[in-house]
Amino acid sequence: MSKTANMNLIMSDAASRRQRISILLGQSFLFLITSLSTFAVFFIFYFILKDAIPFFKLEGFREFFTSTHWYPSGSPAEFGALPIFIGTGLVTLGAVVVAVPLGISAAVCLSDLLPFKVRQIVKPLIEVLAAIPSVAYGFFALVVFAPLLQNHGGVILSTGIWLVLGPILALLVIVIGDLITEKLREKIPNPKTAGAIIFPVLGILALIFLYRISTNLLGIEISSGTNALNVSIILGIMALPTVVSVSEDALQAAGRELREGSYALGATRAETIIKTIIPASVSGILAAVILGVMRAIGETMVVWMASGNASRIPEPWYNVLQPIRTLTATIAGDMGEADHVTGSSRFHVLFAMAFCLLAFSFIMNLVSEIIVKRSRRKLGK
Repeated sequence: MSKTANMNLIMSDAASRRQRISILLGQSFLFLITSLSTFAVFFIFYFILKDAIPFFKLEGFREFFTSTHWYPSGSPAEFGALPIFIGTGLVTLGAVVVAVPLGISAAVCLSDLLPFKVRQIVKPLIEVLAAIPSVAYGFFALVVFAPLLQNHGGVILSTGIWLVLGPILALLVIVIGDLITEKLREKIPNPKTAGAIIFPVLGILALIFLYRISTNLLGIEISSGTNALNVSIILGIMALPTVVSVSEDALQAAGRELREGSYALGATRAETIIKTIIPASVSGILAAVILGVMRAIGETMVVWMASGNASRIPEPWYNVLQPIRTLTATIAGDMGEADHVTGSSRFHVLFAMAFCLLAFSFIMNLVSEIIVKRSRRKLGK
């Protein structure tokens, strides 16, 4: 082998080595960037847990999770956070009741019922709700909605039940009417006449049901407008854009081919939506619900301004017309008064609450991942 060939071979090995090093450095850099969010989550968990552990060492677990006495500045101090956990769960559940049925119904209407031009107008209007600052929602809840709720609570509840249940019942009337008409199609000679009777009858029954509920709600008097109902409604409105947008995207992602295939097999629009589109989109809809729950449970400003901040369990516990207190509002309100220097129990208990919120979010994400994987496996994806 000549001297020139040996030099080329040496140069080739060096170039190959430099190439491998460049690839390794590039992959390591991209892996580091990708892992930044994971490292951030682990660091947040570590620092919150580091300051939460001293509280449990000093006060134990039993009082924190089971006692109803929350007097962190008393002598002796008491750290029973059970009413705060119940208040958090109550407003989150209320927000879910408001946001999920309305959000999924709106998403179905946007994806499969409304004309394209109307959808192009309505969806951006709904998404504008996500751009409003939470302090503006809180100000509205405290200054506008709370006095209205206190002075005209029965009328607002009666109107609200029409707004929440109205679209749901209308959708149910269409779906059930379609199903009944389809069942009767093979048994009666004129199914169109049957449909002309069935839909009005179902609509009248739904109206009677709504009227009876709204009439009963008219007589209710609310002593304080700053309560769990106020916060639940506002949190539900805040979570609505997330639920609508993500659910509608999931329904659209089901694809035109799936819809046309269902229609080609003779299914009605209602059957296509219920039996084909929604099951195919269940993972996306579930993700929308989880994101909506996380939006509600993590909100601070609205609950701090409009929940009443009463650290006691409502009587009965599901009474949303009484003031409550939540974990986020307690952390935000008490952090400025806690002793940061000496690290008192009043300081560390706030980190214990934050750790509970983080753990709940982590568990919810794990559960949603498991359900999504099972639904995909069931659908053969």
